[in-house]
Amino acid sequence: MKRRREEMGKGKSELRLAMEGLSFFSSGDGKEDQEQVQEQPRSSTMDLLCVSKQLIHVLDEIGPTLLVLRQDIQQNVQRLEELHAKDPSKYVSLTAIVTEEVEEGTSKKTNSCTRAIIWLARSINFSKYLLERLVKTPDSSLEEVVEEAYRCTLKPWHGWISSAAYKVALKLVPEKEIFIALLIGNCQEFEDLAEDVKILTDTVKPLLEEIDAILAKHNLDKLKCS
Repeated sequence: MKRRREEMGKGKSELRLAMEGLSFFSSGDGKEDQEQVQEQPRSSTMDLLCVSKQLIHVLDEIGPTLLVLRQDIQQNVQRLEELHAKDPSKYVSLTAIVTEEVEEGTSKKTNSCTRAIIWLARSINFSKYLLERLVKTPDSSLEEVVEEAYRCTLKPWHGWISSAAYKVALKLVPEKEIFIALLIGNCQEFEDLAEDVKILTDTVKPLLEEIDAILAKHNLDKLKCS
């Protein structure tokens, strides 16, 4: 995968690589892989893991600014991966994972995979909101965009400890021009970024809607952290 990413990455922005990575995982690489994918049921668990890993790649490029978010995503990815690896056919869907933990009475525990799913979805939603506002409000500073994205997507679910950590992270936000340059790379213009953001957000929208429906069904969509 690393070699493929290096081959894909020649002259492309990290955001464009993320989109192509999602396309690769969802459609397969070549005719043989595509036929194999068609024979297998879609795995919403793998969809979520794929999107989350691509987000980590983007955050790695940005640097230490959103280190708190990056660490949170990595921990939740690892927890979900470990469960999926135990029995990929059993845990092929997020519904199966959440349903099992609800029946066991473990879904609300701190180290549950249900909580991992919740926070991965919220992190993706935060990133989606941030990118959308970045292209829709070009006159706003990056700090204003990040703060608005955090206030509208993550802050309602954070306690004072997590909120304090994000306040510190806001002080490390780079200049907007630097941030955009990291996203678009050397081969794109700002107009290309807007197009990429739309494609990316459209790609993750069905997954987020599916997760919202699962969590709402079991009254788990309002879980908070400390």
